[in-house]
Amino acid sequence: MTLRDRIFQIIFESDTPAAKGFDIALIIMIVVSVIIILLDSVVSLKARYGDAFVIAEWIFTVIFTIEYALRLYCLDRPLRYARSTYGIIDLLSLLPSWLSLIFPGTQALLVIRVLRIMRLFRVLRLMEFVGEGNLLLEALERSRQKILMFLMTVMSLVIVFGALVYLIEPVEAGYTSIPKSIYWAVVTLTTVGYGDISPITPVGQFISAMMMILGYSILAVPTGVFSAEVMRSIHRNHYSDEACPGCGHEGHERDAKYCRRCGTWLNEEADDPRRKELDAEIEELQQQREALDEETRRLEQERDGTPPSHDGSDSQDVHDKRDSPDSPPNDTPSDQR
Repeated sequence: MTLRDRIFQIIFESDTPAAKGFDIALIIMIVVSVIIILLDSVVSLKARYGDAFVIAEWIFTVIFTIEYALRLYCLDRPLRYARSTYGIIDLLSLLPSWLSLIFPGTQALLVIRVLRIMRLFRVLRLMEFVGEGNLLLEALERSRQKILMFLMTVMSLVIVFGALVYLIEPVEAGYTSIPKSIYWAVVTLTTVGYGDISPITPVGQFISAMMMILGYSILAVPTGVFSAEVMRSIHRNHYSDEACPGCGHEGHERDAKYCRRCGTWLNEEADDPRRKELDAEIEELQQQREALDEETRRLEQERDGTPPSHDGSDSQDVHDKRDSPDSPPNDTPSDQR
């Protein structure tokens, strides 16, 4: 095994003690580096430990840079990894430190390193959670048109209500322009309510109340759409659309072998193993039936006094020998006979 292969097993694999130790140490350094970045933003702590924070930050940056270079070195196609999700996250976790040499203040973007903790799923064998996340992304992808239509409707509502309140409310209330009124409409429709702008006329207050009620109502729309797509994704991933050849029932699990209603074999490309067993049992029963029929015929022949042979060839040969002209004459006296 070459040095490159050893590096690959340690960095990318997790089934050896060395690989697991490397992953755990990497995750610990990522967490510590993110904590240092957070503490460095506190003015009092930065005034006392600013130099130590900077030194620790650059130590982690150098270590992560070497680790990123080793990842590219031990791969046959490094550019493909660099364009992958993990590769982009690794690169983004390094760039702020090096860019800070040119653009001071970009160190705050180093919190992107916290995304590298996603490697914890691979270390702890929790990749099924990644699969569940992909299921949610798939559902979001399929519901994008409905959600986009919902957003366009909401934007139309806030523009209309914003313009309406701009016409009703006086300038003293803070509605100095239509964009400022649209901002108020967004805050009101989402039921956030910052309170920096509020209507003072009865009509404006009535519109605000209606918008708040409408905001609670429309929140159920995207939630219902997304939930329906999630359930559809779960059903599509776990259930098959193939119909049962026996009863025509659909909606079986993908790993189901028999219909849950009639018990018919579902895989039409393969033979039913139960059919082979039944055929073997039927053949055995037929053999036993033939043996019983043979025994029955033999017992009937013994009861009637006929020879055991089924075709009567033995008894026929005896009669032929008696009646044959070539047979020697019978000189036995009649009295002896």
